[in-house]
Amino acid sequence: MQNQIQKNHMDIPWHQFTGSDKSLPITQTGLTEKASVIGRTGLMMLSCGTGAWRVRSSMNSLATLLGVTCTADIGLMSIEYTCFDGTDCYSQSLCLTNTGVNTSKLNRLERFVNDFDHECCTMSGEQIHTYLDQIEQIHGLYSPFALGCASALACSAFTFLLGGGPIEMLCAFFGAGIGNYLRCKLTKHHFTLFLCIAASVSSACLVYAGLLKIAELLWGISIQHEAGYICAMLFIIPGFPFITSGIDLAKLDMRSGLERLAYALIIIAVATMFAWMVALLLHLQPVDFLPLNLTLTEKIIFRLLASFCGVFGFSIMFNSPRQLAAAAAVIGAIANTFRLELVDLLGTPSAAAAFLGALTAGLLASLLKNHVGYPRIAITVPSIVIMVPGLYLYRAIYNLGIMSLDASASWFASAILIIVCLPLGLIFARILTDKMFRYCT
Repeated sequence: MQNQIQKNHMDIPWHQFTGSDKSLPITQTGLTEKASVIGRTGLMMLSCGTGAWRVRSSMNSLATLLGVTCTADIGLMSIEYTCFDGTDCYSQSLCLTNTGVNTSKLNRLERFVNDFDHECCTMSGEQIHTYLDQIEQIHGLYSPFALGCASALACSAFTFLLGGGPIEMLCAFFGAGIGNYLRCKLTKHHFTLFLCIAASVSSACLVYAGLLKIAELLWGISIQHEAGYICAMLFIIPGFPFITSGIDLAKLDMRSGLERLAYALIIIAVATMFAWMVALLLHLQPVDFLPLNLTLTEKIIFRLLASFCGVFGFSIMFNSPRQLAAAAAVIGAIANTFRLELVDLLGTPSAAAAFLGALTAGLLASLLKNHVGYPRIAITVPSIVIMVPGLYLYRAIYNLGIMSLDASASWFASAILIIVCLPLGLIFARILTDKMFRYCT
């Protein structure tokens, strides 16, 4: 009989915090029981990928309703918090086993916090933990196959936006679909982050190269279409941690912001390094795309459609319901097309255009939030993920690997400027539209 792998993170027996009288309303229980509800809710929200500011805000809301004071130090994977009740205090250090993005679960948790005063204050600690058990069991809304299809759609659209044509889009469609399907299957079986990245990126590039080779042999397709192999791996872009790191840094949540940034950089580094090694083995080069020769009107229409499809696909990958994904896609289509036309028609620098595009997405999301009812971050981040310069980052690593240092530095500089400007755009949109976010209190 095969031995089970021993868990490195032990399960927390939350129901043991409920005390002997399991029928007592949570507002009448002791500090330990109240603190367990506050800490567990914060940890569950952290597991959904939201930033420290939102996690702390939710914990503070629960603490206020339960008549205690809460202070929390929040990172990417852990929370250290203390609850005060008169002369007593209770501290806990909680840690996640893994991190990810789940906007559907995040929405349920935010509704739990918002409705706590009306629906949960009369519930016992045992009942609340049972309710949180039900929320915790919410897994992805979509199967690995569906997530593979979403990735295929997003990366195919991404290919067009970067300048690729039908052949590049088709090869990227299958490469990204198979790559993300493999990643989802590996993640489901709890394989480590580095293995999931390496296997999915390598398979995406191999599938792209294989399809292009078959097309070359059967139909004489030009080898210059190899330029799109980079697009097949863009599903790996860590958009959520990139953007939430900027938001946390803006609120001076330095620990969370820097940890999220480091996490995003790790993903980028591993993905680009393995893609570079596969490219060396297959003799692939990040050459320029062949021109498409579209009119201005055609280009704008296709950019709107491609941006919609790309953002919709990324939203599905973030476990957003289809209605929310469509709402984010509409905003993303407007904001991203606006960004691209600023560059093409007005000659706006890419970084400045990225800031204005993200600002537009943030303002539109603020207008839509009250009608959709979902967390703002579930709309804004997917709508600007498509603006993250994954192609620039890969070309920077590729040129670094072949010791073309001038070209590498140029691509790195362009990518860093855009990456900095994207969260800045969302931050200033939030400052303009959210009174609570505007102040440091």
